[in-house]
Amino acid sequence: MQNLQNFRDYYEILGVPKDASNEEIKKVYRRLARQYHPDLNPGNKESEEKFKMIGEAYEILSDSARRSQYDQFSRYWQQRGFTGAKTAARSKSWGSNRPSESSNQGVNPADFPDFESFINQVIGVSSRKEAKKSPHTTTQDPFGNPRTKVAYTVNNRTPPRDIEARLTLPLEKAYQGGNERIRLEDGRSLEVTMPPAMLTGQTIRLRNQGISGGDLYLKITVEPHPLFKMEGFNISCQVPVTPSEAVLGGQVEAPTLDGPVKMTIPPAVRSGQRFRLANKGYPMEGGKRGDQLVEIQIITPKNISDEERQLYEKLREIESLKPTR
Repeated sequence: MQNLQNFRDYYEILGVPKDASNEEIKKVYRRLARQYHPDLNPGNKESEEKFKMIGEAYEILSDSARRSQYDQFSRYWQQRGFTGAKTAARSKSWGSNRPSESSNQGVNPADFPDFESFINQVIGVSSRKEAKKSPHTTTQDPFGNPRTKVAYTVNNRTPPRDIEARLTLPLEKAYQGGNERIRLEDGRSLEVTMPPAMLTGQTIRLRNQGISGGDLYLKITVEPHPLFKMEGFNISCQVPVTPSEAVLGGQVEAPTLDGPVKMTIPPAVRSGQRFRLANKGYPMEGGKRGDQLVEIQIITPKNISDEERQLYEKLREIESLKPTR
């Protein structure tokens, strides 16, 4: 009879029931991976060990085929046969007295020192002490000549898999590019050098940053900006002016992605009228840029001084424009 310490109960490690859905397993794994990630627990060996066990459990339970094999063979962990002794029990392995249950029916529990070695052989997971040994294991064939040796190859490497993540950036950061630290759902933290002039919907490919050497694809979303609005590669903004500035014209300051610039508006400008600042918009291919579109907004004062009131009253008496007439 084997002790429980020789068997890794992946459901217990993740704290989920055996009938847990894939979505539930994924959700619990993400939470535990963040909790025990080495970056958040520096120098804590216990957390590091827990993080590895969580990863191993998720690797098996998130794969429907390997999970099915694990569920099927894990019920044998308390049965006889895991003694490591080369006895006659080999010829009476459970696989020889019942119909075939899986492609691993040729694996004889009697040929393994403990259940951990047996279950690792069946589902393709290498234990820590066995990881240093050769991946080729030889056992006797329970269905043929007892002297016949059958070699089983255990593939311990997870195949490369591409993953996708989303990254939301403010407009200024998307325009400038530069270093950005991101945290992935599996708990990893990466510092990425982003290119300039990124757009919503753009995908950045990071080679070998996926699962087991796969690629990571970052989908970019640019946040709405309180001042600027993207119109293709043109950028529009509003500039407020006073009634006197609108009547007399002159220089006003307009914001751009490169900082404020001075622009001249003509006399008698109208509210809503647009002016174009060439090559001050968003970069596009070939080194060209869109334009900055400046919309004038005439702002009337809510609170005025006594002197301003007197001047406005005098102006009303002498002004020639009578739009209501």
